Amino acid sequence: MPASALPASITAADLTGDDQRHLQAALDLAQAARPICPPNPAVGCVIVSAAGLVLASGHTQATGGPHAEAVALRDAAARGVALEGSTAYVTLEPCSHFGRTPPCADALVTAGISRVVVALRDPNPLVGGQGLQRLRAAGIRVDLLDEAHPLALQARELNLGFLSRILRKRPWVRLKVAASLDGLTALPDGRSQWITGPEARADGHALRARAGAVLTGIGTALADDPQLTARGVDAPRQPLRVLLDSRLRLPDGARLLAAPQELRIYAADAGTPRALALRERGAAVVAAPGQGGRLDLAAVMTDLAGAALVNELHVEAGAELNGALIAAGLVDEYLVYLAPKLLGQGRGMWQLPVPAGLDQALTLGWVDVRPVGTDLRLLLREPGRAHF
Repeated sequence: MPASALPASITAADLTGDDQRHLQAALDLAQAARPICPPNPAVGCVIVSAAGLVLASGHTQATGGPHAEAVALRDAAARGVALEGSTAYVTLEPCSHFGRTPPCADALVTAGISRVVVALRDPNPLVGGQGLQRLRAAGIRVDLLDEAHPLALQARELNLGFLSRILRKRPWVRLKVAASLDGLTALPDGRSQWITGPEARADGHALRARAGAVLTGIGTALADDPQLTARGVDAPRQPLRVLLDSRLRLPDGARLLAAPQELRIYAADAGTPRALALRERGAAVVAAPGQGGRLDLAAVMTDLAGAALVNELHVEAGAELNGALIAAGLVDEYLVYLAPKLLGQGRGMWQLPVPAGLDQALTLGWVDVRPVGTDLRLLLREPGRAHF
C-alpha cells in the first residue's frame, strides 16, 4: 500500500518524553534481536499501562519463532497481566498476514491495546501499511513517526539489511578490512597475522555473527584457507558462507568444505563435473557468469537477497575483489580496523583506478569512530547511501 493511501491521522505524531523513553526501550530490545532474527527484521515491543507502568516487553525471536509483539503479549499472559487500555510501542509496523506466525496486528487488537506507537512503516509488500490500517479499523489510535524523526532513523538503521533486501532486492553490503596505519593489509609476502589486536578481531567476529552471510573470493580462499565462521563470540547461529570462485579452483582439502556450515559458491559455469563434485561435498554451486570469465557481481547480490534471503552481507576479501565490488557500486559501508603499526610496503586494501583529479575521488562520510583495544575502528559510507 503506497504511503499516500495511509490515513492522515497516522502520520508523524508529537511524542511526549515518556513516549520517547518507551520507544527507545523498544529500540534497545530490537538491537538485542539482531544476531538471532535474520532474515526477519529486528523488532522490539514495549507495552505500557495508562498510568505509565511497563507491563510487558519482547523482541523478535529466531526465524519461525514469535515476533516481538507476540513475545510481549505472551509475557503479559504468563504473568496474568491485563492489557486493556494500554499502549504498545513497536519499532516496526505490526504484520498483518499469516506466515510462519499469526498476524501481530490481530493479536494487539485481541489483547485490548488502545494505542500503538510505531517507529517505522514496514515496506514488505505483505505488510506495507495494512497492519496500520487493521489496527485503526479496530478503533486503536495509531501514531506513526515521521521518517525524519531521530527514533525512526534509529529504527531504520537497525534494519538496513532487511530494508535493502525488500526495497533494493540485494543485501546491505559491509566491506571489512584490517590494516596498518599506512593502509596495508599484509606484508609483501602475504603475511597478515596479526595486524590488529585480539579485541578488534573479536569485534569483527561479532559482526560476522550478525550478518546473514560472509563472503570472500577464491584468492583469499587459496592464500589463507579461511573458515568464514563466527568464532570466539556468542553466535546463536552461523552466517551463510559465500565464495566467489569463477573457475571452481577451491581444493578438496579446503577448510570451507570441511566445516558443516552451509557454503554457497558462485561460478561462471555451474554445470561442470567439478561443480557436481562440490555439490556432493555439500556445497551449493550457483552460476553467475559475467564478461571475460569473471562473475556478474550484481547477479550474485540479487541471488543472495532472493534465493538465500540474505539481509546483511559481510565481505572479507582481497584487494582485487574489494576493488571490483567498490567499482560496481555494491559496497554500502566500509568497516576499517586500523592498527598503530607501520609496514612500509605490502598489500593494499583495494585496487581502484586512479581518479583524474581529487575532485573525482570517491568521498566517504564518517558514521562511527571508536577505539577497540589498541586499534581504531572506522565505519564509513558514501553520503546518502542509507537513503533508499
